[in-house]
Amino acid sequence: MLLILALALLLGAEGYFGFRLHQLSDQQEQIKKDYSGINNITYGLFSVQQWKDNVSKIVHHQVGNLKMTKKQKKVLQTEVEQVLLALINKAEALVNKPKKTLSGKIQKFAIKNFVNSDSIKAQVPGFAKKIIAEVDNPKNKKQLSKMAIGEFNEIANEEKKDSAFVANAAAIKTMYQKYQVSSTDVLNKKLVASLAEIRTKTYGYSFGMLACVVVVLGFWWGLRKRRDLHVTLFVMSLFFAFILLAVGLTASMIEVDARIRSLDFVLLGEHVMFKDQVLFFQSKSIMDVVRVLISQPGIDSILVGVLILVFSILFPVVKLSSTGIHLLGNKRLAENGVIKYFAFQSGKWSMADVIVIAILMAYIGLNGLLEGQLQALNIKNDSLTILTTNNTALQPGYIIFISFVLYGLILSTILKFITPHDAH
Repeated sequence: MLLILALALLLGAEGYFGFRLHQLSDQQEQIKKDYSGINNITYGLFSVQQWKDNVSKIVHHQVGNLKMTKKQKKVLQTEVEQVLLALINKAEALVNKPKKTLSGKIQKFAIKNFVNSDSIKAQVPGFAKKIIAEVDNPKNKKQLSKMAIGEFNEIANEEKKDSAFVANAAAIKTMYQKYQVSSTDVLNKKLVASLAEIRTKTYGYSFGMLACVVVVLGFWWGLRKRRDLHVTLFVMSLFFAFILLAVGLTASMIEVDARIRSLDFVLLGEHVMFKDQVLFFQSKSIMDVVRVLISQPGIDSILVGVLILVFSILFPVVKLSSTGIHLLGNKRLAENGVIKYFAFQSGKWSMADVIVIAILMAYIGLNGLLEGQLQALNIKNDSLTILTTNNTALQPGYIIFISFVLYGLILSTILKFITPHDAH
């Protein structure tokens, strides 16, 4: 009774840790989806509205703070004078052109007799100075700034009419309301802080579950000579295995996250920067993978999903159940061919250990592939800097599933030594 009580308390602790781990895993996945959505490259680097906001700030600043040196004013004066003289010469050529109509001839006579082109040309330097003074006027600078960003506003307004933009704007607004924020920067800070807190807790609960299993194995070592307690201890040990399996199947095992960490380039002498532009994000548990595969229209995907479901999920459940029935049942039931097969021989058909290796290899392969592809995007020079990052990582669910596989192997070995029936 003391053993059952102690293991029941320990089982309750493992169940609580597993439940909280499952909750936090779902919460973390949802927050990361929201973070990846709000920072998706579609809303940043590929958004006309974002470019308009960044460039308009630079144009306002550059035009509003335009200051010309004496040398620059001198060069500009020469350019303006040349333009004005060219206009006067063009006007003279038009006037001197032969006229066929009476009104044309009268206009030509009046201009030639009452307008002195040399006098006008002499005033060109004065006109040029006045033009430069007007350009340097703060009021006119403001007007120039408005004119300069007029095109950006038109483009941005065109984008606002697009149905995709309207849908994206609505999604962003919904996200702001969900987290009770008013800007993307505030939302990002809130999400990053939440993810850091959740990550710490999930690993804490994961290690808590593993500690419970280690304590159970400690009981086996301490009570290895108490044969009268072995059946009770084994049955209770099976409950620990079921909890490990349930959490390992439903908690996220791997997430793929590729993003442009920073894109910085110089425009009109000022920096334009885009940060954390998410290119791709996915987070999946084993159950998620099965669900996705079975829901596909292709027969090959459905077949793979069914195989994973049968050999990696149903087989372990039936195997654990069969070991309990073999140990607790009467001799006839315990030595039933099906029960004995699943209790002692089905391990070679179970793909749980294969899934563990497959996920590890997929992680290594994806990690190397993404690292190589993103590394090729990295650029560093005086005018452009692109830094990419690969946040692909294994999740606590993977650790729990590995623990279940190893723990199941240990229980199978223990069963062969403690069974009162034929194990062959």
